[in-house]
This record gives sequence, C-alpha cells and structure tokens, in this order.
Amino acid sequence: MRRGAGLWALCLALVTTLLTACSGDGGDDTVRLRVLAGPDLAVLAPLLEELRDETGVDLRLDHRADAETKTPDRDNYDLAWLSSDRYLRLTDKSAIRGLQRMPTMTSPVVIGLKPDVARKLRARVPGGRLTWADIADGAATGTVRFGMADPRHAGSGLAALVGVATAAAGTGAALRPEDVSCDRLRGFRSGQTLTGDTGPALVDSYVDHQGEANALITYESDLLALNATDRLDDRLEIVRPQDGMVLADFPLLLLNPAHRTAYDKVTQWLRRDSVQRQIMRHTLRRPVNTAVTRDPRLREPVGNALFYPDQPAVVATLLADYGDPDRRTTSRVVFLLDFSGSMRGTRMAALREAFAGLSGADLSASGKFTRFYRGERLTAVRFGGRVLEEKTVTVTGPRDLTALADTVSRGGYGDATAVWSALDHGYRTAARELAADPDRSVSLVLMTDGENNAGLSYAEFLRRHRALPAAVRDAVHTYPVHFGEADAGELRRVAARTGGRMVDAAGSSLSEAFKEIRGCH
Repeated sequence: MRRGAGLWALCLALVTTLLTACSGDGGDDTVRLRVLAGPDLAVLAPLLEELRDETGVDLRLDHRADAETKTPDRDNYDLAWLSSDRYLRLTDKSAIRGLQRMPTMTSPVVIGLKPDVARKLRARVPGGRLTWADIADGAATGTVRFGMADPRHAGSGLAALVGVATAAAGTGAALRPEDVSCDRLRGFRSGQTLTGDTGPALVDSYVDHQGEANALITYESDLLALNATDRLDDRLEIVRPQDGMVLADFPLLLLNPAHRTAYDKVTQWLRRDSVQRQIMRHTLRRPVNTAVTRDPRLREPVGNALFYPDQPAVVATLLADYGDPDRRTTSRVVFLLDFSGSMRGTRMAALREAFAGLSGADLSASGKFTRFYRGERLTAVRFGGRVLEEKTVTVTGPRDLTALADTVSRGGYGDATAVWSALDHGYRTAARELAADPDRSVSLVLMTDGENNAGLSYAEFLRRHRALPAAVRDAVHTYPVHFGEADAGELRRVAARTGGRMVDAAGSSLSEAFKEIRGCH
C-alpha cells in the first residue's frame, strides 16, 4: 500500500507540474484578458505587472494603430483600452452600444511651439492668449510649420481636427453639416509638414526632423513627456488654445460581459488614489480621481472643452476634406470681378477692402481662418464688356498678395457687363488647370453688380458649359456673389447648374460674402 501510495503521489505531482507549466502563471487563479489597445497606452506597461499581482487580472495589451477607428473584434478581445472611443460611438453605435466604459485619465489636445515662434505669434495678439485661429493664421503665412498625427487613424489627430474645425465654425456648439459645407481649414493645413499614423510615431518623426517643423499638435501628456527628455533642440512651449480643446479620457471598455467581475476589479484598481498618482507620474496625464493632487505641470486649467460632433456626416466631411497629409494638392480660385462703370466709387472701395481682408488685414477669428494662404494659386480677372486684365499668383509671401491687390486696385473700367463671357473664360481657365493637374481643386467666384448686356447670352454660356469635359463640369463649381442691381435669379440658377451656391452681399458686405464662400468646393 505504501508503494502504491507513493506511485500515486508521484503521478499527481507530475500532473500538477504539467498543468502549472501549461498555465504559465504558477498555477494561481490569474484571469488573463485580451485587450485591444491604442498605441498611446503602451506607456502604462510598467503598471500592468503590479495590476496583475494586486487584482489577479493579467491584461495582455495588443497595441494596434487602427484601434480607435475600427470596430473592436469581440471574438478576439475581452476589453478595449483607447485614448478615445468618440469616433466609434459616432460611426458604429450598434457595435459598442451599451458597453460598460470607465475613463481612466484625461489629456487635452494642445499645441507645442518652439519659443521663437510662440513669441512671434503672441506679439500679434492682444493679451498674448493664443487661439486655434492664431495658429491657422500663422500656418497660412508660413510662420507655423507643424506636425500632427493622421486624423484618419490617430485619436490625437482626429481630436485636433475636430478642435480646430469647431473653432473655425465659431458657434461654440458641436459641429453641424452646414458648419463644414465649406472647407475653412485649408490655410491651417498648409502649415503641416510632418505626420504619423499614431501619436508616438508622430513624436518620433518630430524628434528626427526638428528642422522641418516648429510646432507639434498632440496630447498635452506627449508634449510634457517630450520636454522632460534630452531629445529636443528647443523645449516646446505648450499652448492651450483659448477657444477650446478636445479632451481624451482613455476609457476602458468591456467587450466580453463574461468578464464583468475582472473588469470591475481592474477599473476599481485603476481609480485608486495611489494608482492614479502612479499613472500621472508615468504618463503625465491628468487624473480622473479629483482627490488626487495634480503634478505642478498639470495645474494649468484646461479651459473650454469643445463638443465632439454628434453626426457621422460631419466627421466624414472633415476627413474627406483633410485628405492624405502625405499628399497635399494646392487649390486654385479664379475671381471674376465686374469692373463695369457702375462699380466706381464706394462699390470698388468695398471690393478692395474685401481683398485686403483676405490678404491678412482682417484680424477677426473668421478672417484668420479664411485668408489667402501659402501655396494657394489665385487668379483675378477684371472684366467689363470683355476681359480687361488677368493676374495669377501662387502665394509665397506678402509680395504676391500685393501684386494681386494691385490688379484689383487699378482703374480701367469697362462700358458694358459681359457676365457670361467672363464666366465662360473662367471655365476655360479651369479646364486648362485640371488638364495639367487633375487632383487640384478649382473653383470660380463671380462677382457682379449688374445685368448681362454684352458678350454671350446665358443660353449660349449653358451650351458651352455642357460641351466641357465631364471632369471639368463635375469638379468646377461657380459661386456667384450678388451685389447691387445684378439679376439674383440668373446668378442663383447658374450656381445650381454648376454645383455651387449664390451668396447675397446685399444684406451684409462684400467682405463677409467672400469669407462665406472661402473653401467651398
């Protein structure tokens, strides 16, 4: 019996050893959960072992670049831990409806500026409190050259895009489709020189190419952490835009309800005072537990937290307009300007004022978002009974804008108004432009204060328009500005026929009318 008992004990020991080896965790009761994680969560790796030891839950994080823009695969993951789940909640509500979520830390999307650039921008702003509009204005002039993660993939990039677009709309509310019907961010985008598929990749790209950019738009925590290293030639001054920021709250989502008990253990542990302090030290993100005293670097108020859009079409439009940050194409606008005799005097003064505003004289927030920007190709066509003068510039600096303004400022009025001949001229210009660069955005702005009394008839213009290549008809839209005694009905019809829309300057001013259609396409 003793011999049999000994063999039995040996067999039992061998089985136990084999089972322990297969469990890989000493035979304890550890629960292993598969976690879909954004790249921004990698910095928490040092805490996960402590989490396992204290809760018995082992989180196995799978860091994926598309974690925040792709519906989580519940068959392969038990939890999701993202910088933000706003995009998923907006675009795929059915996939994550009812999921348990718990914020674990917060960080706003802010701007890091090299000190010399920050000084230049602050010198132009009363009080020195910078806004997204000031950053957009600096980008349009070439003063600000920034890096930002690709908003099609990275949470920080999308949050930045939403933030600057919300500021551009100027409503103080969540963006609506009408707020993004025209692209107000082209000047802002013209300043982007670096990108990355993820926030960490962007930071690495900036470190490796500090001569190509003087600003970095990302989470506050990324900038604070970068400033704490010896990787920078110049530490970045952190700007929290006065017109508001989008906050990330790094939620932990329960995908598999069978692990609710383990999930509760994890979230309770993460929100402990002591753990929140550790998270703050490791990540430089703000604690969600208000009982925790903030690091001195995190005591600056966040200020106005901007609303995230609540309509999928808004985000879809923003992303489509933003396009591929690695493949920028410039836009061209052809201004067809009525210089018939009736434009003399106050009307011409209003036109010149409008162009001065678009050239940088308008210091309002809307003016900074709608101004002409570096790289933009602009054509001013003065017409009366025929084309009187045409000037094209590609904006590289003030000299080009001065040349354009000189064309608008010159006299030389016509004795008739050939509206449809001028518009036909604009479409032939656009056709040549698209033949040279099919990806370029081309639009026509037609400003007139009178009725057509020379040149082509409206019917003949339509016949010629129908004869254009389909690529030109579909891509090039006309935006008439109704002014003075012009025929509003005809202008509205041609706008509808060409895919544009008419703006009436009678109730406001030419300056406001031109700003209203800036970026329309």
